[in-house]
Parts: sequence; structure tokens; C-alpha cells
Amino acid sequence: MRKLKNSELERLNISEFKKAEKSPIIIILDNIRSLNNIGSVFRTSDAFLIEKIYLCGITAQPPHNDIRKTALGSTETVDWEYAENTLDVVKKLKSEGINICSIEQAENATMLNEFNPKPNTKYAFVFGNEVKGVRQDVVNVSDVVIEIPQYGTKHSLNISVSAGVVIWDVFCKMTCMD
Repeated sequence: MRKLKNSELERLNISEFKKAEKSPIIIILDNIRSLNNIGSVFRTSDAFLIEKIYLCGITAQPPHNDIRKTALGSTETVDWEYAENTLDVVKKLKSEGINICSIEQAENATMLNEFNPKPNTKYAFVFGNEVKGVRQDVVNVSDVVIEIPQYGTKHSLNISVSAGVVIWDVFCKMTCMD
């Protein structure tokens, strides 16, 4: 077995990416502190044709060298917008018929492995601050709270890892429905 060269991967260029049909997935970053986490979410979002990322509160915005290090150019492909208040973004998206899913540990949360996205439905996934998680007022207005099952001794995953797990899982479930 031979590793493929980058030239053999047949990846989209920036203009092809912009024109490509996007996944019905939006990402909302709620007060993320780490610039590396932000860049990593951009990179994962590029890989799965995410429609848009909302950067909220203290979440840094491109261009920034520390975001660029992990994003590897994906800040140029994935659409993004800054908003000061996460709750305002959530309410706006809800008014447009988009289902809001907070990724958090909460009472009566739906485990990710039990979450089944509905066909022809758009979802926005909210990922919270590395220490405090998703703000409670955002959790309160979410259509569903999704928890990533964990079986070890730690009680949380890094936000960029959480985003990767959720995006991959939901993307697979959505593309398998077609």
C-alpha cells in the first residue's frame, strides 16, 4: 500500500469549494479562548463542506497567525461571521427554521450515538467555552442538547475534538440518508 501524494487527492480549489453544495450544518463557537481550537474547527469544517461558522463573544477572528497555523487556509474557504452575542445568533437561526443543537452535558441530553438528524433539515451545532461550556441561556433555547458519550475518567473533550466527533458523526448520518 502506497501513501497518496497531495496532488493525487483531487481536492477542490478555493473557487470550487465556494461553488460546491454545502452540508446543511452550521457551527457556532460560543466564547472559545484558544486560537488553535478555532483554527482546528475551521479545518474540520472545510473537510466536511460546512455551510458557515459563527464566531461569537471572545472567539477570535481571522486573520490571526495562531488561527492560521491550524486552519491551514480554511479561513479562506469556509464562510464565517462574527457576532458579539451567541444568543442573538441562535435566535436568528431559529427564526429561519434551523434546529439548534448545543453540545453539552445536561439533564436529559440526547447521546450523540442516539441523535438522528431529520432529512432535509438544517442544523446549527453550538460548541462552548473550554472551561464553562455552552452558556446556560443558549442551552435553554436549544432544540436539543447532545452529549458525546465518554467512558474514561475525564469529564470532557477538547472543543476541537468535540467538533470533529460531532461533525463527522452527523455528516455520516446525513449522507447515509440520501
